Amino acid sequence: MPTYEYECVECAHRFEVFQSIKSDPVKQCAKCGAAVRRLIGSGVGVIFKGSGFYVTDYKKGAAPCASSSKDAPAAATACESCAKNESCS
Repeated sequence: MPTYEYECVECAHRFEVFQSIKSDPVKQCAKCGAAVRRLIGSGVGVIFKGSGFYVTDYKKGAAPCASSSKDAPAAATACESCAKNESCS
């Protein structure tokens, strides 16, 4: 359930309410009873639970360039795709 933030139109009192998405918005200030408006929140941060990520969670890397093979001369330069960090074709 999300937390909504409200501000009173009269006394500028700010408060948060933990409520269901389906619930009606709060209409009165808890401090003075005047009308309130719901503020736009920044959302929630992403929460990662569990033991972490695995190598299999990532996209497979591109095949190594032919210019970087062991048979290529030492003075050989990388192909244009490798220079741009793209996969070789």
